Amino acid sequence: MTSQAKVPTRTGRMRPGRRPGATGTREALLAAGTELFADRGYDGVPVWEIAKKAGVNKAMISYHFGGKRKLYLTIVGATFSEILERVEGLAASTAPAPDVLRELIAVVGDLASRRHPHFCTMMLREVLTGGMRLEPEVVALPMRILAAVKGIVERGVREGAFRPVDPLLTHLSLVGSLVFFFATARFRERVLTDRLHVKPPSAEAYVTHIQDLVTNGLAASKTGPGRRR
Repeated sequence: MTSQAKVPTRTGRMRPGRRPGATGTREALLAAGTELFADRGYDGVPVWEIAKKAGVNKAMISYHFGGKRKLYLTIVGATFSEILERVEGLAASTAPAPDVLRELIAVVGDLASRRHPHFCTMMLREVLTGGMRLEPEVVALPMRILAAVKGIVERGVREGAFRPVDPLLTHLSLVGSLVFFFATARFRERVLTDRLHVKPPSAEAYVTHIQDLVTNGLAASKTGPGRRR
């Protein structure tokens, strides 16, 4: 009687079943790498630990990605590409700019909380060290996201939906608030729950809060000529 092979579970431990195929191995390494890089940063994670968490041989990192650095860059590039596709699609919409901006915030919130829950922490660690590991082609992706948000804000100003604001500052305010919230989830959980005995806000509640805060804050004044502000 032959014994069953083992494949990784979501937690990285092995369970009986079929061995993962090439796609499964690649996805397992991407997920394991993202979580570990978020926890300890690029330099704090050895190759063997990524492979162990993914439930595969460490040689698979070189086979699929060409090493740890390229695995790291693939995670950043693939995630930004996914965000960019959604954001540029929204920027091309002819819907009212406030509605588009609200949807953009919802998209980023969904990606950061459900699809890629460790990415914000990983990126916050990277930018705090100056982003020196990122190749120019990877850096170009968030720059395109900035351009898309800038276009939405500028259109809102032209159409009179938004008051005159600096699009760059608007983008930085939006990204900064979302990244910080999702990157500090574990700290917030510990402080609010253990110290203050307060239930931490959900991702959905925070996204709605930012949607209201940003769109109301950018809204053009409704006062007419001669009316007191």
